[in-house]
Amino acid sequence: MDRRSFLLGTSTLTISQLLFGCSGNKQTQLKVELLKGSIPSQVVNEFHKGLQQQVELKFTPVEQIQDLFQQLQNWQQKPTTTEEQGWKRFVPFGQAKKTPPADLVTLGDYWLKAAIEQKLIQPLQQLQGNQLKQWSNLDEKWKKLVTRNDQGNPDAQGKVWGAPYRWGSTVIVYNRDKLRELGWTPTDWSDLWREGLKGRISLLNQPREVIGLTLKKLGKSYNTENLDQVPDLEKELQTLNQQVKFYSSINYLEPLIMGDTWLAVGWSTDIVPILGRYPQLAAVIPQSGTAIWADLWVRPVGITTSNLSDGWIDFCWQPNIARQISLLTKSNSPISTNITAADIHKPLRSLLQSDANDGLNLRSVLDKSEFLLPLSPSATKQYESLFGKIKV
Repeated sequence: MDRRSFLLGTSTLTISQLLFGCSGNKQTQLKVELLKGSIPSQVVNEFHKGLQQQVELKFTPVEQIQDLFQQLQNWQQKPTTTEEQGWKRFVPFGQAKKTPPADLVTLGDYWLKAAIEQKLIQPLQQLQGNQLKQWSNLDEKWKKLVTRNDQGNPDAQGKVWGAPYRWGSTVIVYNRDKLRELGWTPTDWSDLWREGLKGRISLLNQPREVIGLTLKKLGKSYNTENLDQVPDLEKELQTLNQQVKFYSSINYLEPLIMGDTWLAVGWSTDIVPILGRYPQLAAVIPQSGTAIWADLWVRPVGITTSNLSDGWIDFCWQPNIARQISLLTKSNSPISTNITAADIHKPLRSLLQSDANDGLNLRSVLDKSEFLLPLSPSATKQYESLFGKIKV
């Protein structure tokens, strides 16, 4: 998934590196490479102030999850020959592969299986371990998401491979003014098939997302293994394709803002930041449920477990800190935070979870939602083949 973040402003890490402490060869370090905009700088500052020792914190924001995954791969690559080591000294990008791995890295849950299979990351703890003191505060669904076997598949007897610190969902965003002309506003996936939207929709260029929302419309799961057993699936997808102006996982918001499209399907972290700036736009989580994603802390292979890195994970799970992360990055938290509707900017209340009574409907919708779990290789090929076929 090439999800990216549009979050900007002083509340998030937007500089190339955020450093606390004086540099020194013998000084303890914590190096973190994180998705840009996913952790407020205030939170890092607060963590540093609470440390009992002199520590150099080095937090490096990276634009996309895909880049972070590639960095994990780069750290595990080894030069094949002495000669290769020699000429790469003169190539600027070759030097990047020789930088020591970070202690912790942001990774999306969708990438977790591949990272485990390719031996890019190591477990944060054994299932029965107690290194992470705040682990017990997580709801069971978050524990199940990151508890996996050595093949990267969910396994109740597996190990803990990641620490979720925020999450979001796939949502519908639309132009109020344009849809007012049609006399209705979207509430569920089935609205994408309505008359009046032909050639007016943009969808993510992702088989799991597009086929998944169609499966949800048909009352099935995002994680359906055998698509051949779903009646009318291909027919529904062909009809939906006639509604679509283009597929993109990156440039789907600009045409909506300009009025070239009237409705788009996208990721909440892309959409939430623009709602306040463009009042003609509104967004909704489909009533039948949607896809959920999570940003996780993972530990690269070769890094020694430390109290400092475990302490950072536990710090992110403290209720008051989780609340700051959620509010300042405009995302949801896996930890109960006592956020009320009044804490959330009005245009965002339909997308962000609160503990108020008016948040009950949102929670019921999210209970119907699903993580995109790993599929078998044959099922993955089936999704990709069908997606390619309907786009022709």
